[in-house]
Amino acid sequence: MSLRLRMEYWKDGDWFVGRLPQVPGVFSQGGTLAELEENVRDAYRLMLEEQASSPTPAPVQTKEIELPA
Repeated sequence: MSLRLRMEYWKDGDWFVGRLPQVPGVFSQGGTLAELEENVRDAYRLMLEEQASSPTPAPVQTKEIELPA
């Protein structure tokens, strides 16, 4: 199965830097755009592997709070 995600990227000096905005925490860099794309794919794959091997996290709860203006 294949998934299509949008990669945002920019130049930082001699490096291409990029991220997957739909997947927080997946970002990388490369000397070329092709290298960046490969590195972002690797970062995504590693993130999936880490999630699969991690214990199930506790359920997250939310609560609205009031703050002074």
